[in-house]
Amino acid sequence: MDQYSYIANSDAAYVDQLYQSYKQDPQAVDESWQQFFKGFEFSLTYGENANGSNGKTNGASANGNGQTAHQADVSAKPVDASHAEKEVSVASLIKAYRSRGHLLAKTNPLKARKDRQPRVDLPDYALSDADLDTVFESGKLLGIGPATLRVIMDSLRKIYAGEIGFEYMYIRELDVKNWLRNKIEKEALVFMPSLDEKKRILEKLNEATVFENFLATKYLGQKRFSLEGGEVTIPALDTIINQAADMGVEEVMIGMAHRGRLNVLANILGKSYESIFDGFEGNVPDQVHGDGDVKYHLGYSSLIETKSGKQISVKLAPNPSHLEAVNPVVEGFVRAQADEEYKGDFTKIMPILIHGDAAVAGQGIVYEVTQMAKLAGYKTGGTVHFVINNQIGFTTDFEDARSSIYCSDVAKIIDAPIFHVNGDDPEAVIFCAKLAVEFREKFNRDVFIDMVCYRRYGHNEADEPKFTQPTMYNIIDKHANPRELYKDLLIQRGDVDAELATRMDTEFKKQLQDRLDRVKQKAEIPYKPLRLDLDWAELRFSEPSDFDKSPETKISPETLELVGKALVKIPEGFKPLKQIDKLLKDRQTMLNDTKMVNWGTAELLAYGSLLLEGKPVRLSGQDVQRGTFSHRHSVLHDAETNQSYSSLDFIQEGQQKFQVYNSLLSEYGVLGFEYGYAMANPHALVIWEAQFGDFSNGAQLIIDQFIAAAESKWGIQNGLALLLPHGYEGQGPEHSNARPERYLQLYAEHNMVVANITTPANFFHLMRRQLAWAFRKPLVVMSPKSLLRHPKCISPVDELTQGSFQEVLGDSYAQAKKVKRVLLCTGKVYYDLLDKQQADQRDDVAIVRLEQLAPLPKKQLDAVLSQYKKAELFWVQEEPENMGYWSYLLRVGMGLPIISRKAAASPATGYPKIHTQEQADIVRRAFE
Repeated sequence: MDQYSYIANSDAAYVDQLYQSYKQDPQAVDESWQQFFKGFEFSLTYGENANGSNGKTNGASANGNGQTAHQADVSAKPVDASHAEKEVSVASLIKAYRSRGHLLAKTNPLKARKDRQPRVDLPDYALSDADLDTVFESGKLLGIGPATLRVIMDSLRKIYAGEIGFEYMYIRELDVKNWLRNKIEKEALVFMPSLDEKKRILEKLNEATVFENFLATKYLGQKRFSLEGGEVTIPALDTIINQAADMGVEEVMIGMAHRGRLNVLANILGKSYESIFDGFEGNVPDQVHGDGDVKYHLGYSSLIETKSGKQISVKLAPNPSHLEAVNPVVEGFVRAQADEEYKGDFTKIMPILIHGDAAVAGQGIVYEVTQMAKLAGYKTGGTVHFVINNQIGFTTDFEDARSSIYCSDVAKIIDAPIFHVNGDDPEAVIFCAKLAVEFREKFNRDVFIDMVCYRRYGHNEADEPKFTQPTMYNIIDKHANPRELYKDLLIQRGDVDAELATRMDTEFKKQLQDRLDRVKQKAEIPYKPLRLDLDWAELRFSEPSDFDKSPETKISPETLELVGKALVKIPEGFKPLKQIDKLLKDRQTMLNDTKMVNWGTAELLAYGSLLLEGKPVRLSGQDVQRGTFSHRHSVLHDAETNQSYSSLDFIQEGQQKFQVYNSLLSEYGVLGFEYGYAMANPHALVIWEAQFGDFSNGAQLIIDQFIAAAESKWGIQNGLALLLPHGYEGQGPEHSNARPERYLQLYAEHNMVVANITTPANFFHLMRRQLAWAFRKPLVVMSPKSLLRHPKCISPVDELTQGSFQEVLGDSYAQAKKVKRVLLCTGKVYYDLLDKQQADQRDDVAIVRLEQLAPLPKKQLDAVLSQYKKAELFWVQEEPENMGYWSYLLRVGMGLPIISRKAAASPATGYPKIHTQEQADIVRRAFE
């Protein structure tokens, strides 16, 4: 409700009439007017602002003697109509400051803010300077009691137009909004850190500043993505972590891009200065696995002792240069830890995301992750977002970087409050930090701190910012850093003396120099290998020999029977749809009579068997509960009540629950989340399923920067599985091809497994193998569509109770001695070839299936092919020649002639008849 609300435009005489009616019978007037009149003469709280929807009074609505609003009304005296009208106007002005005062707040340390027309001047509310010394009861709304308009205005400016701009009035839950308003209006006016807190702020500022200056002096011109200009980030993070620990948080996971990362590693997580200097010296620690990464992308983990003597685990996730890409990874990690380590108690673990202003406004992943905040499958109990607002992105001014007023406006989609604060005012930033943690812990929801500061140098230290922002950087050149400003303020106020500040500076510089000298003398450098969870210590990195034979992944007949019974059972009174009733009967027939299982049944048996072993199974993606192709039906719905029932949750008492979540319509965000979830729990089978395989295109950044490269860059293993529906069935260019060539191009150094499976049993063993290995590898499966119901795509149940995953499947029909041609293939095309082979009784043509493409199972393949030594060998694929698998096979030394579709720009034709002709042509050429 803005200034031209029904109240602000009300006639004072009419208000007086209403008031007289209210005094005779409060129920005679509308509830909103009851709220207005309750408590004092014609003050206004707009119903929702004063006391909440139930009419209870808060601190601001009690009079000076502690009387409730209703009690105070007993002695109320009539006032003239003009004063009543001005009471209404003052109350409207207070509401306006609460809603738009942030537009006036002095949050920019470099210059005056752009005029955003906040409409909070006296004339906007039919008030003038002549009213400044008039006492208004509306002062009670601010908790200051009846006060002159001058005092009310001074209070409003200090609270809402000072160094902090509060945005929260858009929040729809009244209890949340009232709590925030009470904290802001009561505490902002009187907030003053203790002397010890002031010294702590100065100490952390000193560490941040001297650290950057030291690196700038010793490693001139080297990239470090300095925090200078935003050094208050360090005391802010220190406060957030300490406050969180005091409120019971046991673990914090931080995600941030590269700016300020080295400072955070050193002065928040306690990474040794020696290790950081070693990176500048170019030395390679012996313990590093893989090719490593630049120093400002690395993660770290440490156990911090807080000011109050508590211990809190703090982790910083490694992150590529892709800015906000780490956000969903952090959220997934936190969710996994909350689920397992803290038994669903989100108050014990807290995610912190540190953003740049250009990135938080411009990167779509921020929106995707924000939309996850309240979803059952992805919520993490609230994230503390800290924006280091440099007012520039590389060389782009903020006017060109966003259309919104603030970079943080995405917060409003989930009713998260935003605290805009001047980065040159450490105490104001600390107030916001404390308030943010309190809010997060109380309401388990997101909160944003937008710290407006600047970037002293260019995008990196070799960059010249004056090329594009000469006037801005002329100001920055003359602007004292936050440490100097705060030190001067403390000295001026008499809080500390100059000698203390100088001593801090000298001692810290000496400490840094001593540690640098140790590095240059090649002294032993403390190095902590990155281990994000103690469970990872039980595992090892893989060896090439690990892929010569898969471990056993069979289950006992008893386990199969136990899971099978759960898959066909429904609760008493549950009324399934007719189609589901048939599905359950078909499952029962497969398990009890034919002893042959289809894809969906084998898949659920794999998940159920792992749950019985105490291993979590999490599957998420668009429509995964049912499955895009209606094959899974892991969650059933009552036809009359819509009540859901997950069969795998009811196998036996004490089992793990099956975590299966239909995701929001996001690939990038959800895949990143699941990667983070798997990163935190090596003993969980974590699966992301794309609705169609090509949808993974939208998540390519997570695939390239994390899934494919993380083990080499950061020494991090991950067992995440991707199911990407793939196969040529006439569905057009988008939904035929999951682009297997991309994953095979990314494959190297045993960094992932790429597979295309043709039997339910082999899929069963493949999924169980993910947790049977003594290491973890990402798994990418070109999963089926039509094969989910193909009559020949079934497996005997005894193939589940014996053996292991088969990397290569030979031909049981062709006679080895007669074979003149071997067709090597993978995936769905096998069944097209099989139909031709059987129909024409071609026992002279063998069809061999490569179920696992990467790592190439050379020994297994050689063993199968050895029986066809005189036969010619062809590679057959349904994908175009420039797509699919052939180029990969050439790269790994299998120079085979190819039978496929012609090279093409588009993955597939959009015309069903042409598709059928092309598919028939591939089969014909394979056998001619």
